[in-house]
Amino acid sequence: MLYQMYQMHDDMLAPVRALARRTRFTGYPFMQAFNGLTRPLDALMEMISRYQLTHTRPAWGIDSVQSGNQTCTVTEEVVLDLPFGTLLRFAKDMDAPQPKVLIVAPMSGHFATLLAGTVRTMLADHDVYITDWKNARDVPLSAGTFGVEDYIAYLIRFLETLGPDNNLLAVCQPCVQALAAVAVMSEEKNPCTPRSMTLMAGPIDVRESPTTVNDLANEKPLEWFKNQVIAEVPARYAGAGRKVYPGFVQLFAFMSMNMKRHRDQHRKMYDLLAAGDTEEARKIKEFYDEYFAVLDLPAEFYVETIDQIFQQAQLANGTFSYQGKPIDCGAIQRTALLTVEGGRDDICSLGQTAAAHDLCRSLRPHLKRHHLQANVGHYGVFNGKRWEKEIYPVVRNMILAME
Repeated sequence: MLYQMYQMHDDMLAPVRALARRTRFTGYPFMQAFNGLTRPLDALMEMISRYQLTHTRPAWGIDSVQSGNQTCTVTEEVVLDLPFGTLLRFAKDMDAPQPKVLIVAPMSGHFATLLAGTVRTMLADHDVYITDWKNARDVPLSAGTFGVEDYIAYLIRFLETLGPDNNLLAVCQPCVQALAAVAVMSEEKNPCTPRSMTLMAGPIDVRESPTTVNDLANEKPLEWFKNQVIAEVPARYAGAGRKVYPGFVQLFAFMSMNMKRHRDQHRKMYDLLAAGDTEEARKIKEFYDEYFAVLDLPAEFYVETIDQIFQQAQLANGTFSYQGKPIDCGAIQRTALLTVEGGRDDICSLGQTAAAHDLCRSLRPHLKRHHLQANVGHYGVFNGKRWEKEIYPVVRNMILAME
């Protein structure tokens, strides 16, 4: 009933949002002489019209990029289309070869476009691919299930599609699966094993400096998560009947951790719109357009993530397995490792990602590097000025060193 109740609430508010949009369209243009009076009303109507979540992937918005001394046109290419995810390439119109990098986006309630800033920065010096995960509510039941092992299998398949001499960069939650995939490929001596892997703000070992997120995942038994936050997709969608962890539940959980900040930002947006400062308001709107675009997770993936990664820390304690065989990160001998953490990260705290260095015990010291960005939170590790100016050069140099 959880999803049905959410859908009913959203359907009830749809006419209100539509009326607010029409009020803006019919009222404001005819009263240009009274801007000072109409702007607050127009701002209020816009805020009401924005009161909704979306469930489709936003546009990447990356049409061109500066690479060296030339401006290159960027074209999105679907390289491999699988039921639960697409391997997407950002092809540039340039002839010079650049290192291939697979960016592994989290499947954690938002679309991969949350990493648009990461992609845009990486494109300057790399041939960039990304895991573009699909909204589980749009995946028919006939596609089967999708769990943690399937995620690892997808990564291996994607890396094999890139071919030899590739690099891997994982952000947040999938750092565990990325490390596991490289371990499996290394043990099998797969020729497409990455030359380097960069793990950014990921929960390799959640026992290190537990955060509020870690506490929430451990304060309830696994059965509670299965019974309380798993819902069935309504009949109107292609994935009707599929069990999912709804993206709106994940969004509300994250917002509740810092609700005051979100309220303040929306109040600021209204004040800016009412004052006619549309450019500053646009920056806040663009962030929330992305933040309020939610993706449903397959139920089995969510439950297994809670169980294997957050409650049992299986990769860290050596009990993680893939296709019935234990995963041994000690098998990684040639893939250079870079870990990145944010000093103010309240989602994945200090030490949780760096734990990968102890697990990769066979790597020689010159193939390991850790970067602590002391002045950023979780989002700032992979987006924003600190990422562009201070973190990205470290990532670029690691990849270059392995070429």
